[in-house]
Amino acid sequence: MHSVYVYYKVPAACAASTRAVVADLFEAVHATTGIRGRLLRRRDEADTWMEVYEDIADDGAFDRALGAAVAASAFARAAGGAVRHTERFILLA
Repeated sequence: MHSVYVYYKVPAACAASTRAVVADLFEAVHATTGIRGRLLRRRDEADTWMEVYEDIADDGAFDRALGAAVAASAFARAAGGAVRHTERFILLA
């Protein structure tokens, strides 16, 4: 099992539209994989946001579900052209 973290910078003017699109992404991913994402904002940089997906057992299925949800969404437009960066971590203890 591992976790996926997706971070990006969202201009303040795009915050509301980005939240709506991310809510739709979360619903699509949850419907396909059963994994519910969480959305965080960096405490000291309000424009840095992160999606967190935990307890992923099937990398391929998760990647396909998230990729399809992002492709079907208006994420880039809603988030002011934000570029998504993905990191994967495993729990050690």
